[in-house]
Amino acid sequence: MHKLTFYLIIIFLSMLMINNASSKDLPDQTAVERFIRYVQVDTQSDPDTETVPSTEGQLKFGKILAEELEELGLDNIKIDEYGIVMATLPSNLPADHPAHNRVPVIGLLAHMDTSPEVSGKNVNPVIHRNYQGGDIVLPGDESQVIKVEENPSLELYHGTDIITSDGTTLLGADDKAGIASIMTALQTLVRNPDKYQHGDIRVSFTIDEEIGTGIAYFDIERFSADAAYTIDGSTMGEISNETFNAKTAIVRVTGRDIHPGYAKNIMINSIRIVSAFIDRLPPDISPERTADREGYIHPNQLNGTTHTSEVRMLLRDFYDDGMDEKEAIVRTIVEELREEYPGAEIELEIQESYRNMRYWLDDDPRVTEYAKEAIRRAGLEPHLKPIRGGTDGARLTERGLPTPNIFTGGESFHSRQEWLAVKGLEKSIETILNLVEVWVEKSVE
Repeated sequence: MHKLTFYLIIIFLSMLMINNASSKDLPDQTAVERFIRYVQVDTQSDPDTETVPSTEGQLKFGKILAEELEELGLDNIKIDEYGIVMATLPSNLPADHPAHNRVPVIGLLAHMDTSPEVSGKNVNPVIHRNYQGGDIVLPGDESQVIKVEENPSLELYHGTDIITSDGTTLLGADDKAGIASIMTALQTLVRNPDKYQHGDIRVSFTIDEEIGTGIAYFDIERFSADAAYTIDGSTMGEISNETFNAKTAIVRVTGRDIHPGYAKNIMINSIRIVSAFIDRLPPDISPERTADREGYIHPNQLNGTTHTSEVRMLLRDFYDDGMDEKEAIVRTIVEELREEYPGAEIELEIQESYRNMRYWLDDDPRVTEYAKEAIRRAGLEPHLKPIRGGTDGARLTERGLPTPNIFTGGESFHSRQEWLAVKGLEKSIETILNLVEVWVEKSVE
């Protein structure tokens, strides 16, 4: 055989072996390595665009994750027209296993976007090794300090590593920690088929969770899971099976504009009317004065001119009667202002955003109870904590897919003081691995 021909054959066979290599031959990545790489992709969502997803960075990140899922050997990998990634890790249960064809299909979800409130561009992660307590000063902006008094869960992580940004951006643990947790758990399951038995696992990485729009495009029928979990929580051991009921109230005022030099008894200043509305909101039911299961009214967007002004506010409460009370407060103030300013046009619009997912999760307690058992097997004490906010799981649960939320170890989301405990991330992965086994075991009891 000619030498050139021989070498060409060797090269061809080598390339063929690489292209057909088992996922087990690919190098392992730690959860921290994945996380550090993920947060450097800018996926900040944008509430002011009409595109889906709201930013190109999410599409870019989705393609990266789809490629990694393919490398791991998952099936049915798809990025839909909205940028939502879905894939399947098929069951490894033998045909004679008593749970074969009986174990429910379990879903794992995390969202790709980061908060629009703080920049997610050029994130520079910093690993604080062997944390020994005390406040953490961020090196890129020393005015940014993670204070123990504001972050009491730091006490759980003495002697372990803490990841932050350098203080000039957010970190992106919300929710790239969840993505890193899921991807690392999948890697472990693929590498160790004899150690972990599981049914079909569906995976999805979603879009625009932070602006509350992306989950509307999620195809539950295509996902085809019987129960699911968002991996998007905070402190170790935490399960969230409750969210606020959520509505948005919008007050629009149209006044009358005229040159201010000739405005007496003619001008109706819409800015003053909107200001009066805000001033009459009870201060004790604001976010800064409430906690735990206390609801609030939160004016969070304001714009206007003399002629037209608008204020948007969040209405939040865990209970229906509490939500009714807050809506009544807003309606009463609007009616008062209509009487006081008869020449103005004052409109009120109330939009429902999502409802407390516990209403539906209580109908199938297995989903939460199995998560508790998985956390116990990870050596932690599970605790239920209501989310003072919303998740994709709230809407999915309302739409028929029970989806509580499981911790990642991240804290202080939506801020430059955001941080991630590596131990919490590792326990999140361990919980996922336990969880898929619990579902198998419980299916044969």
